[in-house]
Amino acid sequence: MKKAEITRLTILEQAFDLIYTKGYQTTSIDDILAKTKVTKGAFYYHFKNKDEMGIAIIQELIKPNFEHYFIKPLLQEKDPSTILYQMMHDALLKNEFLKVEYGCPASNLTTEMAPWNTNFTKVLNELALKWKMCLEICLQKGIEQNLIRKDIDTEQVAIFIMSGYWGIRNLGKLVNSTKVYKDYLKQFEAYLNLLK
Repeated sequence: MKKAEITRLTILEQAFDLIYTKGYQTTSIDDILAKTKVTKGAFYYHFKNKDEMGIAIIQELIKPNFEHYFIKPLLQEKDPSTILYQMMHDALLKNEFLKVEYGCPASNLTTEMAPWNTNFTKVLNELALKWKMCLEICLQKGIEQNLIRKDIDTEQVAIFIMSGYWGIRNLGKLVNSTKVYKDYLKQFEAYLNLLK
């Protein structure tokens, strides 16, 4: 990796840490420069502005983690109930990228930025829509294999699963404990059994 690429990656990783812990709007470019020890010139060599850097964080850091924990598991050829439970379990309890006390970075950025920044809305919505689509495909495969009830609405179930994840991440952030994740997973498993 070239020096310029290392500098860019350092900016993204260090800025992500600040934004994840402090919030996007309260993290200034000066905060990022102080943490990364890069010059203002180096920052602006790589990014036109803070928002361009923020979009790059979503695309280059958050998205790969999201793909690993939320998309890839849904592509397996197994019982959808098992896949969905394992996906949720691993996303909540095994994902070292995400910290309980700070919640879900995609959800945080959605709350903080999507209402007023169309560029953030676009890239965050792409993540959400891809997850929703993959959840629906997973559920549809289960219906076709007679592992999921034929009367369920896959879109409604997908939205319910997504909402549950984002909600429990926020509750975990509020109480700063994985106990709520474990309680949620018990009820999530019971819900999945109702789909059979």
